[in-house]
Amino acid sequence: MVSGITDAKAVAAAVQAWLEDEVDTESEQELRTLLAEEAFDRLDGYFGAPLAFGTAGLRGALQPGPSGMNRTVVRRAAAGLAAWLQAQGSAGAPVVIGYDARHRSDVFARDSAEVFAAAGFDARLLPRALPTPVLAFAVQYLGAAAGVMVTASHNPKNDNGYKVYVADGAQIAPPVDEAIEAQIRAVTRVRDVPLAETYTVLDEAVVDAYVAAIAGLVAPGRRGVRIVHTAMHGIGTETVRKVFAAAGFDPLLSVPEQADPDPEFPTVDFPNPEEPGAIDLALALLRSSGADLVLANDPDADRCAVAVPTDDGGTMLRGDAVGVLLADALIRRGVRGTYATTIVSSSMLGAICERHGVEFAQTLTGFKYISRAATDLVFGYEEALGYAVAPELVRDKDGISAALLLADLAAELKAAGSSLPARLEELYAEYGRYATDQLSVRVDDLGEIAAMMQRLRDEPPATLLGSLALFEDLLPDTDGVRLTWGSGRVVVRPSGTEPKLKAYLEVVLPGGTATEGREQLAHLRTEISAALGL
Repeated sequence: MVSGITDAKAVAAAVQAWLEDEVDTESEQELRTLLAEEAFDRLDGYFGAPLAFGTAGLRGALQPGPSGMNRTVVRRAAAGLAAWLQAQGSAGAPVVIGYDARHRSDVFARDSAEVFAAAGFDARLLPRALPTPVLAFAVQYLGAAAGVMVTASHNPKNDNGYKVYVADGAQIAPPVDEAIEAQIRAVTRVRDVPLAETYTVLDEAVVDAYVAAIAGLVAPGRRGVRIVHTAMHGIGTETVRKVFAAAGFDPLLSVPEQADPDPEFPTVDFPNPEEPGAIDLALALLRSSGADLVLANDPDADRCAVAVPTDDGGTMLRGDAVGVLLADALIRRGVRGTYATTIVSSSMLGAICERHGVEFAQTLTGFKYISRAATDLVFGYEEALGYAVAPELVRDKDGISAALLLADLAAELKAAGSSLPARLEELYAEYGRYATDQLSVRVDDLGEIAAMMQRLRDEPPATLLGSLALFEDLLPDTDGVRLTWGSGRVVVRPSGTEPKLKAYLEVVLPGGTATEGREQLAHLRTEISAALGL
């Protein structure tokens, strides 16, 4: 909020300086109009802190100025990334660029391709808007030095982002992100960044290679399972259909209102399967069609949600439940190597790995860490619906390959007279019930998150669910705190991609029922809410 003539003059000066380097005529016109109208409060929001190059790249609102995603910011980022790659000895190497169907994604992708081409790289643009996993696959498949995916994944419609991968096909992680950001800051004038249209637009061969590789993860053959699919207005529908057809599945039942790409996301408040109401249309189709399950991708198809029929119409399985189902299936099929998850995910995966004598790793939150958990990684997951079931192909979360393996598992279980929920109950009977939930607090002011975190650090609860709780501050490794007691765990941290504070809850009940698990989690939610001052 701008207050006083001095601040107004400072904002006006910042706008004028930015206009001297603005490369987008639409953004320039908007800024000049706001400046003429003396709309300093709005301009102040555009010229606050610059977007930070963290969490695998950039992500923010589509708006002019250093605080938003726009062509000037994107070209600067591409030029900084090109400079970093050159400093690593990768001059002239392939760089592959992909994009989703959000507003301006194609523009940002072409701008990036022109920057990389002018810098002497073999810039290769994916043929059209495609899922993020196709880009991650293409980095390894094409032997690229880096990959860029223009997407904001499951963020609101007014956001976009710039996700960066390095040669191993994984997202960038510290300290690489800091080194790239330093190169971005060193770009003095964006208007002076050279551009060239000598990049290559790839043909469908790379998409066909992805489809064949993912379909090959399951044995061919017809399967007696009916599946409802939603792409959540994103770009998953076509690729998912191709993969499932190649693997021998009957055509999926697509939610018609959400099957085609639409950057306005008209049927959902937030295009994230985790959000309340996001899969209501899919559940309605599940009920009316008598299908066996719902598979829901987020808009860039790197995440996958699963819903199953119930007496009251259908329910979504939690990410932790899906993670252990997939891990159990892979272990039973003889897949050996390291299985990994994060500090905020269920501890059940560790128990399963210990029982079967396979390696287990736990990492900080995010696939940039999961993907690097071990050189022999064979499976990784995070509770936020992200799963890597074939890291040798896609060293990142992939909602399409995960959907395929879940469908294959559901078909196998159905043929045996069972189901995904029934198999999950068998696992709980064997290992104990690991009940998990999440408390998510969305804010308008990021200062609210800092205040809640500080409150929790200053006055952590002494007991949880009647037991003494051990408090652990996870700084400096990550901005988070952990509370543990004999039969449970809570981790609280800010979201890395959205204006949210998240608390990850887990209680372990040997021999406990589903009802007892829900009751314990409800009590825990109440206690953590009080500790956060909610």
